[in-house]
Amino acid sequence: MIIGTAGHIDHGKTSLVKALTGIDADRLKEEKERGITVDLGFAYHALPDGEVLGFVDVPGHEKLVRNMLAGATGIDHVLLVIAADDGPMPQTREHLAILHLLGLGRGAVALSKCDLVTPARLAEAEGEVRTLLAGSALADAPILPVSSRTGAGLPALQAHLAQAAAQAPAARRPGQFRLAVDRSFTLAGIGTVVTGTAVSGQVAVGDKLTLSPRGLEVRVRGLHAQSLQAATGRAGQRLALNLAGVEKNDVRRGDWIVADALHAPTQRLDVRLQVLASETRPLAHWTPVHLHLGAEDVGARVVLLEGQAIEPGRSALVQLDLDRAIGALHGDRFILRDQSALRTLGGGVVLDAFPPVTRRRRAQRLATLAALAQPGPAEALAAALALELPGGVDARQFATLYNLDGAQLGHVMDAAPHRSIEDGGRALLFASGQIERYAGAVSAHLAGFHRKQPDSPGLTQEALQRAVRDKPAGAVFALLLRQLVKEGALKRSGPHLSLAGHDASLQGAEKALWERLKPWLDEGGVHPPRLSEMLLRDRSLRKDQVMRVLQRLERMGKVHAVGAEYFIQTPHLLQLAAHAHALAEADEHKRLNVKALREATGISRHLSVPLVEYFDQIGLTKRDDLGRHFRRDPRKVFEG
Repeated sequence: MIIGTAGHIDHGKTSLVKALTGIDADRLKEEKERGITVDLGFAYHALPDGEVLGFVDVPGHEKLVRNMLAGATGIDHVLLVIAADDGPMPQTREHLAILHLLGLGRGAVALSKCDLVTPARLAEAEGEVRTLLAGSALADAPILPVSSRTGAGLPALQAHLAQAAAQAPAARRPGQFRLAVDRSFTLAGIGTVVTGTAVSGQVAVGDKLTLSPRGLEVRVRGLHAQSLQAATGRAGQRLALNLAGVEKNDVRRGDWIVADALHAPTQRLDVRLQVLASETRPLAHWTPVHLHLGAEDVGARVVLLEGQAIEPGRSALVQLDLDRAIGALHGDRFILRDQSALRTLGGGVVLDAFPPVTRRRRAQRLATLAALAQPGPAEALAAALALELPGGVDARQFATLYNLDGAQLGHVMDAAPHRSIEDGGRALLFASGQIERYAGAVSAHLAGFHRKQPDSPGLTQEALQRAVRDKPAGAVFALLLRQLVKEGALKRSGPHLSLAGHDASLQGAEKALWERLKPWLDEGGVHPPRLSEMLLRDRSLRKDQVMRVLQRLERMGKVHAVGAEYFIQTPHLLQLAAHAHALAEADEHKRLNVKALREATGISRHLSVPLVEYFDQIGLTKRDDLGRHFRRDPRKVFEG
């Protein structure tokens, strides 16, 4: 169990930790000389049952609250220290407000220096403390008078801590390993060591992890758990990890050591923010703040998602726009302080660590955040699916957001009925019936189109996307169509999509004419003859008849009109498009050079220019300031 001290400067936090553990948590020369804690201190005490209590001693000075916040990560039990002679002081109140905002409700109050006051003053101080605690997360915490100098009250405090340790949950949060780094240093003959509290999962010697947000791969050479050498460590323990793969200067306070799947740096957070009632003015949109999350301290701006301001004592949904990327997941608690880092403004909990940049105030987005505010991942997924979001729910991102491993995600998905669209290793989840409704809308539109134009091969993806109203988001629509083709509900003819049973074919004289033209196009391949050349080869051909057949074949997806003179069959056009795509991929700027295409394929200038213009026309490529780039893989456009 991790115990964190809190309280005003010079109220005896470090002395009390020393009296309980025998360890002086003040490790810095400056701390020894000044008699105050300026950075985090750590001490440990073994209980008779083998449980080891870890103490995080934090600074009480108002200018060092950032250090106090770095130590608050992973605390299981709070020890709020208040001197009996002084009673509650300004930093006592700020620390208590911070503990409340961080959701730290298990703890006790140590009424220190009780040997310096009369019984009457001690009773008066207890009353002041109880009044202070009213309405806070520690409202029901026991108040234990103690003296670090005489030892009075220490047995009762030790008994309370031992009982709390016995009742403490085994781990704070399940999932994959995650540790908030609060110190890094180098030991001679050992190398880089980082310390912090594990907030989830387990770690073992030999594990490969990631230093986030830097993205550096590290390996655990050795570890200490609760100050004892160990082979493994788990959530709820103070750990020291000896890491291979990084130097001391690679690691900073606020970084995370995480399982690889949890490395997901983010520069925006959608959160529920509570503003302290002690604030004198509402919190306005775009207010600059300091964000404290884990051991991190980073500048941010408050983007209001509802309302025009947040009144003191009220909460609201906001997006925090950060100065740089950090590591954060759903459920992480945070504190906001003012731009000068002199005053705590409020705090709250992260709902979405990967929010959209646009449309963030829309009703559907706010409903999504309400879904993510549900008490557990299964409830959150069910609520999100019920919204029938056009883009679905990305299963992999959801698993990362909630720190779920594969088995845990499987259990959550089993509890929430859904349908999925697969894209390689990615799965997008939709409510039961939602995919069927989308598929029905596509089929109904195609059926109507086939009735009006029976000789047409169907519609392109772009045309379908424009025409169908009830459909998923753009990128997901393409996946839906691909899945419908795979399932046999639709078929693809070149760039066209149609119902599986639709058949567009030539009959009679038109079929006979095509049988005369096709060998010439087959022979030409990627170098098709011009229309005028075909008419010269057989002067019995009439241009209007040839054009009518070729145009019907174009509608059927068998040939493509490239400019006014060229008709290219789909397999040959795919061959040319594949050449062009490969050339663009090899280019430094990923742009297609028309001259390079001519040289690679041997086609003429008369064909190359209308060819690339045709690629633009069908949405395969697009021009920008750097040139012409591919928007899609040609195989997904032309292969049936």
